[in-house]
Amino acid sequence: MMLADIWSYQIGPDYWWLIVLKGVIIVLFLATAAAYSTYAERKVAAHIQLRIGPNRVGPLGLLQPAADAVKLLFKENVAPAGRDKLLYLVAPAFAAAAAIFAFAVIPVSGVSTVHGYQLHWDIAHLNVGLLYILAVTSLGVYAIFLGGWSANSKYSLLGALRSSAQLISYEMAVAFALMGAVILSQSLDLEQIVLAQHRAWFVLLQPLGFLLYFTGALAETNRLPFDLPEAETELVAGYHTEYSGMRFGFYFLGEYINMVTVCSIATVLFLGGWLPILPFLDFIPGVLWFLAKMLLLLFGMMWIRWTLPRLRYDRLMNLGWKVMLPLGLLNIAVTGAVVAVKASL
Repeated sequence: MMLADIWSYQIGPDYWWLIVLKGVIIVLFLATAAAYSTYAERKVAAHIQLRIGPNRVGPLGLLQPAADAVKLLFKENVAPAGRDKLLYLVAPAFAAAAAIFAFAVIPVSGVSTVHGYQLHWDIAHLNVGLLYILAVTSLGVYAIFLGGWSANSKYSLLGALRSSAQLISYEMAVAFALMGAVILSQSLDLEQIVLAQHRAWFVLLQPLGFLLYFTGALAETNRLPFDLPEAETELVAGYHTEYSGMRFGFYFLGEYINMVTVCSIATVLFLGGWLPILPFLDFIPGVLWFLAKMLLLLFGMMWIRWTLPRLRYDRLMNLGWKVMLPLGLLNIAVTGAVVAVKASL
């Protein structure tokens, strides 16, 4: 048996070099998407506030993200003397890595058949992909808490404690919001969940679940009106106060990659993934449909940030525990009851 045959036998139709290639493409895509999300957000904010926004570096200011990256690379890395050196270094990289790992199982298009092999449009195809995403995204709280605690700063520590309480409470609401889609599709496989929406997207069948998920996603990514861990008015900059240069850049990158990831998850579970809006538009590649829906949700997150004010912390926690969590449980109960009644008829 040849070496290539051994590799294909061990890992299935996706050869090892194809997995590596897909991984490189996904990392480059996420880094580019995060960089130009900052540009898009500044443009959206400028239009909402009747300003112009970035327009100096390159045509229409399109090279502004590159200029920001160069600036961060050459900035001096200043660190507090009493820090925990290992955790202080690891925490920013952990923030970006958790968001990238979550994207590894998100399918951006349907299965393609090449030379008799079925190739999946994701890095790793898991039949419990949604469970994997919930597990990996829950690790993001460690990056924030360790960053705030290891810096040996009271402002950073307060921001980290706020974030821990916030993320833990909203993660439960997010998980419950996604269970409605799981009940309707009867699968944790993301590809199967998309295919189950060929007649009707789950946003139509699960409007409450979509609303709860998107609200929880704003809190999970520390976006307004839920950006209490970064409340500059009372905490300077929250958990990343003592970070500078590319160490701060990794936190910044992680936040925007997280935005892309949560919008991709919402696209797959509620907006039909790569499926077209109308069946006769299926000549448009599924990847383009996926990107269009994801970008629409990203624009919604930016619009909300520059429209709504920040919630007070006690109201934020009340919303998570007393409103979103009970509504998530109610959504699961009603969806399960409807599916059970339909199956018995």
